[in-house]
Amino acid sequence: MSNPNILCVDIGGTLVKAATVNASGVLISDFITTQTPKPSTPDALVDLIGDVVKTLPTFGRVSVGFPGVVGRDHIKTAPNLGTHHWNEFDLEAALQRTFGVPVRVLNDAIVYGLGIAKGPGRECVLTFGTGMGCALFCNGSAFFGLELGQHYANDDLNYDQYIGHAAYLALGDDAWNERAKHVLAKVQALTNVDHLFVGGGNSRRINFALPPWASVVPPASGIAGGARLWRSEMDQWFRQTSDLVGAPTESR
Repeated sequence: MSNPNILCVDIGGTLVKAATVNASGVLISDFITTQTPKPSTPDALVDLIGDVVKTLPTFGRVSVGFPGVVGRDHIKTAPNLGTHHWNEFDLEAALQRTFGVPVRVLNDAIVYGLGIAKGPGRECVLTFGTGMGCALFCNGSAFFGLELGQHYANDDLNYDQYIGHAAYLALGDDAWNERAKHVLAKVQALTNVDHLFVGGGNSRRINFALPPWASVVPPASGIAGGARLWRSEMDQWFRQTSDLVGAPTESR
């Protein structure tokens, strides 16, 4: 790979964030943040990503965190973007055609957590944003992404609705924090991890004292996960670049 830099893209239901990192996951550019297009169709998002990164340093690979279930060769669900738009869409191939470099796409909570989870032991990473992302790690390695946001927090609301950004706007700071406290306790009881990390844009709104098994991490902490996506330990999650017909290998 002639250009070791990696373009890291975080696709959210509200914002799309992009930055370039070196092979160690250290930022070599500022973040570019832009509104997620509405409707959030694949064509609109691919065009947006292709446009917003033009001012970033050049890169030889791309890592993408996507808010939904990501299969080995296509998107399966996109709850906060519109699954009907995204089901069966091959985002990896589309971005590879756009940029002419290898691309890896994985669930956004997993990618974010790869920049945070170091081990030892069992760790959980929650992301509080438009909805709620959840991923589990063992000794610093990705174990499993849970679509916990789509499971019900109570009889009426799933976790995306219960703790997502729309709930924050509707409830206000104090009531939302009561819900956040409840979510952390429930997730800890479910996963029994050694430590639980809370990130994402709304993690900064937490105003209560956290238990010793939980901590808030700055939203930018997960950017290093984009670099880890290209380590050999992660190969099992992806098809090989050569599996893509006509896959280009030249750096941007």
